[in-house]
Amino acid sequence: MWRKTKRWLYLIHRWMGIAGCLLIAMWFGSGLVMMYVAFPVLNDSERLAGLPALDTGAIVTTPDAAMAAAGLSAHPRSLRIEMAGTLPVYRMIDAKGQPHTVSATDGRVIGQIDAETARATAERFAGKPARWVETAERDQWTVPNGLNAWRPLHRIAIDDGQGTELYVSAKTGEVMRDTNRAERFWNWLGSVSHWLYFTPVRQDPPLWRQVVLWTSGPCIVVAVTGIWIGWLRLRVRRRFAHGSVGGISPYHGWMAWHHVAGLGGALFLLFWLVSGWLSVNPNQWFNGRGFDGAALMRYAGHADATFPAPDWRAMPSDLQTHEVRMTWVGGKPILLASTRDGQMSVLDPRSGAQVQWDQATLTNAAGALMPDAGIATSAMQGEPDAYWYSHHHVRRLPVLRVGFDDADHTWAYLDPTTGQVIGRSDDSRRTYRWLFNAAHNWDFVWLTQHRPMWDLVMWALSLIGQVMSVSGVVVGWKRLRRR
Repeated sequence: MWRKTKRWLYLIHRWMGIAGCLLIAMWFGSGLVMMYVAFPVLNDSERLAGLPALDTGAIVTTPDAAMAAAGLSAHPRSLRIEMAGTLPVYRMIDAKGQPHTVSATDGRVIGQIDAETARATAERFAGKPARWVETAERDQWTVPNGLNAWRPLHRIAIDDGQGTELYVSAKTGEVMRDTNRAERFWNWLGSVSHWLYFTPVRQDPPLWRQVVLWTSGPCIVVAVTGIWIGWLRLRVRRRFAHGSVGGISPYHGWMAWHHVAGLGGALFLLFWLVSGWLSVNPNQWFNGRGFDGAALMRYAGHADATFPAPDWRAMPSDLQTHEVRMTWVGGKPILLASTRDGQMSVLDPRSGAQVQWDQATLTNAAGALMPDAGIATSAMQGEPDAYWYSHHHVRRLPVLRVGFDDADHTWAYLDPTTGQVIGRSDDSRRTYRWLFNAAHNWDFVWLTQHRPMWDLVMWALSLIGQVMSVSGVVVGWKRLRRR
């Protein structure tokens, strides 16, 4: 029985490893690219930098009238005002995630943007000559499903010498994404191949999840069988007379490299593959990142589709605003006015006065997020820790962390300046943090705060992984050629 078991162990590792090592080698190489080039996305700082200054003198329509024109019966998930070309517009996202745009000058609903308008919008946004390329539902750089509600998208080429392209929503006229030539090139070698983010697959989320699970899953089997075989073939005391690496391995050449590197990085490789498999949250084992819409509505303390008409003349005269968000916190209406460089002011809509939040007020408002649980802790966090830190995404500090006494030990993160809920954590998410983020990205705070130490560690581990996988590819190719 043991001989048959070993026989199957070798067969599984050999034949599954030929394809598995190709995938693993690709994942390690693309992971190194992803350390420095992220998948294209238009972040808030880029979006604000491209928006014209808000012309408050042209605003005639009130927020209530705009929400009524959009047909909203409840306060939207997001309500803001900004410029669309030369006119101010209200932009709303309702409870179902659908966008609505209403003119702030005459209350007209804007539901379709033609190619020429999109081209002019992109030209004004980039400050360079622009050329319309096509209108499409999706392409390789707009495949994420978060853009679905804004499709189709106009693709506009910018004449800036960098091959920049902007994507403008044909529904709302918003600039939704930007890419450039270098970004697109490196992402083919990075995120696209690493995540298996090919358009025909990624546009179908259930199919894409299954592809990820059934490509990474067998690779875990390859790693487990390889570790087992590696230990069986290792000699420390009674060494091989004609073996390599001081006689601890019976193999030579590429096979010796595969054996020794595989044992040296065995646990790292296994944890790395398992964490990658967990990245798509199989069977929904882990909770979501944020609070649901009902909880956020309770926190706002206001559910109706109403908001006090701001007195734009009372706003600070030295504030060069490019966007104003309208929201509620604990039943109090506030304006979040942002400048081109991302600086934000919290204002009272009626008086234009600055609004400052105290810890007790925000803690009390946070209680509405989980009405069936009590507040256990409330602390102002000024330094990053294992669960709130900046790495690939910037985390705001200081942050108010409110803990609840529910069964999942939920934490709510609140921005003490704006009063907005900016994060959520519980036992499930904290477990996921260690099983995925730590095991896959090695984003330990003591490492990420001391770059390039993190880079050196990641390069060293990735090179070990490349030796394991590339040597496996070579050995497998030789085996196939012999057969």
